[in-house]
Amino acid sequence: MASDPIRILQDLIRCPSVTPAEGGALAYLESVLTEAGFTVDRPVFTEAGTPDVENLFATIGSGAPHFVFAGHTDVVPPGDEAHWQHGPFSGEIADGMLYGRGAVDMKGGIAAFASAALDFLSEGGLKQGTISLLITGDEEGPSVNGTVKLLDWAAKKGHRFDAAIVGEPTNPQALGDAIKVGRRGSLSGTIIVQGRQGHVAYPHLAVNPIPQLTTLIRRLTAEALDAGSERFDASNLEFVGLSVDNKAWNVIPAEAKARFNIRFNDQWTRDTLEAWLISRLEEAARGAIEFELDLEPGGSESFLTHSETLIGTLSDAVERSTGRRPELSTSGGTSDARFIKDYCPVVEFGLVGQTMHQVDERVAVEDLVTLTAIYRCFLDRYFA
Repeated sequence: MASDPIRILQDLIRCPSVTPAEGGALAYLESVLTEAGFTVDRPVFTEAGTPDVENLFATIGSGAPHFVFAGHTDVVPPGDEAHWQHGPFSGEIADGMLYGRGAVDMKGGIAAFASAALDFLSEGGLKQGTISLLITGDEEGPSVNGTVKLLDWAAKKGHRFDAAIVGEPTNPQALGDAIKVGRRGSLSGTIIVQGRQGHVAYPHLAVNPIPQLTTLIRRLTAEALDAGSERFDASNLEFVGLSVDNKAWNVIPAEAKARFNIRFNDQWTRDTLEAWLISRLEEAARGAIEFELDLEPGGSESFLTHSETLIGTLSDAVERSTGRRPELSTSGGTSDARFIKDYCPVVEFGLVGQTMHQVDERVAVEDLVTLTAIYRCFLDRYFA
């Protein structure tokens, strides 16, 4: 049966689509969707210094409302395959669990929404409007040649979207726990302190950048950025790496670096955070520490979706299928929803994410079937 989510997920898992490899996953989806009447495009995007990435855009119907299911077929590496009870690309089922890399993040979500859409179409549910699937192979990687460019490509083709669901694993404990209606922003950067190289026995002839860097670090971590807001957790700055290029025991190094990431709520923007960082660093440096602040390009701003049509319809579908009224959450990291929100209202809802990126990543078959029912119920209500 073409709309069987279990079979679709098994077939997808058996495609070794570790970022940025397509691995056959998009080709498989293309064949399934084309057979069902979708028009399918497979644009490849490139950019210097990054791998080429294959993407998929499938659409059926015409006019408004135009609804989009979005996701990614690329997966993280499986690690040592000898540690897996079942092969990471086997798609095996044991004791009611379906195993494989991407089972929950997020080939399971794709299998469920593809199955729901196929079932909906086979029963004549799309009497007006458009359904599209927007699938990338670059979400687990640099996210440069994937969704962000695929959205621009689709817009230039004349597509105008009204709403979207990203099938990321959003539920912490049980299916139906939470819908992600927004995300905090993300900003990464490096603090570089320049000293003066010298002999450790003659410190007066050198300037050690390491204690100077720790002074700057202490200032940035001395106080919380904020206490959170009505819909968002508190912002947090975390140092994620310290580096000094020096293997000698008798040399004071010339340079020291610290890398950090900030996850920030709706009280901040990239510009206000940059101003905050410079102010605190200059305050700590007191003109005596030579430093450079290098912020990474890209990142993302925080966002919050307010569409009651999208949120209410999905919440009703979740409650009807699981008996749970989902929490509206903004917790967690970032996803490709940060790009989609510039084109239409977007939320995230998918499987329980407890095993994502782990050895023996797996999904309960029952959850996969229930998620498919939720997406199908959503389509019935959205296009009614």
